[in-house]
Amino acid sequence: METLNTKGLLPIALDAVVLECRDAAALSDFYIRLLGWKKNHVEENEWTDIISPSGGVKIAFQQNPDYVPPVWPDEPSAQQQMAHLDFTVQNQEQLELAVQHALSCGAVKANIQYGEATSPESESLWTTMLDPAGHPFCFVIWS
Repeated sequence: METLNTKGLLPIALDAVVLECRDAAALSDFYIRLLGWKKNHVEENEWTDIISPSGGVKIAFQQNPDYVPPVWPDEPSAQQQMAHLDFTVQNQEQLELAVQHALSCGAVKANIQYGEATSPESESLWTTMLDPAGHPFCFVIWS
């Protein structure tokens, strides 16, 4: 099997995850409040991206007037999610704090949860939220 190095191609790096939406500025502002990241590049009424203070992959927002929010979980004949974002939290307490923070920023907790505790003795593994444009994202405890 040929690899990139055998073809003389330099390594390919992921630059950004791009979310389509009706209002790129509003959705980027939501994620800035949620994550504490900073605006990196703005093309008015078309594109905005944000970046973590520690660098790395950016989240970009591409304005599309025909954007239709996805339905989560999937339903036949409805706009399907194409991807979702996972944000790591350290423990159960941090998961609960992250959910409350996301709600205060304008997110909505998804009606159906697959990672929540199944009994009072167990802990949640993840919580699925929806951003203001309907994109699903999760706060996840990776053990």
